[in-house]
Amino acid sequence: MTQAMLYAVFGIVLFGVGLFGVLAIAHVMKKILAINICGVGVFMVFLANASSGVAADFVPHAMVLTGIVVAVAGTAMALSLVVRINALEQQEEDA
Repeated sequence: MTQAMLYAVFGIVLFGVGLFGVLAIAHVMKKILAINICGVGVFMVFLANASSGVAADFVPHAMVLTGIVVAVAGTAMALSLVVRINALEQQEEDA
């Protein structure tokens, strides 16, 4: 088993664990974490496929770096929405 194959298999396992977390867990913060785990699995599979040839292709590496930045921004937005929703729910309970 080559190193690229090992990364691909582990990425698929991470994606499956994250998908299970999204579908099975009701807590919103844990769902956000599970979505991030899915993203890491996709990044690992993408990089494993990019480096499976003789020479590494730099375009998928750049795309994964861009994906990491987008994932961090999306996670920050999702967490801010969760905090805002919880604040609004607390205001409704207090009123």
